[in-house]
Amino acid sequence: MEINFDSYLIQTAGLPEKEAKTLYHNLQKKEYKKGAILLDKGAPCKHSFFVEKGLLRSYMLADDGKEHIIQFAPENWFIVDRSSVYFNDSSDSYIEAIEDTEVVLIDEEFFCQAKEISSVFNKFNDKLLHNHIRQMQKRINLLLGASAETRYLSFIKMYPDLLLRVPQWMIASYLGITPESLSRVRKELATKNFKPN
Repeated sequence: MEINFDSYLIQTAGLPEKEAKTLYHNLQKKEYKKGAILLDKGAPCKHSFFVEKGLLRSYMLADDGKEHIIQFAPENWFIVDRSSVYFNDSSDSYIEAIEDTEVVLIDEEFFCQAKEISSVFNKFNDKLLHNHIRQMQKRINLLLGASAETRYLSFIKMYPDLLLRVPQWMIASYLGITPESLSRVRKELATKNFKPN
């Protein structure tokens, strides 16, 4: 479901409407066509991206040229190269539009203003950061020790609306398995869940 960032600030972050609209008014919005690169490897990441409409992904390239997808960002999600944006490092990853996408660009100035305007936002942003760390830790644990089936079921839980929006090879890349392994897992799950009359 599409949602404007000002509505997100009100409904999800809990900001009063006046404060949310003041913050939102100063933000820049951009539209990107499918296939557009929002962030290139080696470039500094200057913004966090909030997806109002569409779908983004972040990925890295291995030395052999193989893609490894780090994150998908559908509507109402943030995506950013945190190491680059917070520590001024060159980006190690790419951010690409999988669909035609509309984003809000959120820079450091926004966070400074939000902290001054709203103590509610401070608590929300802190919780958001810790939740991101928790999800990344879970993802590392899954990649290191979980079966392909467990990884796939975790993907469905994390991204329930993406199965028909994302090519199978991208899902396989995110899971760290081959497309053939993903196809096998899907068939096995379909067999397990099939209950004849």
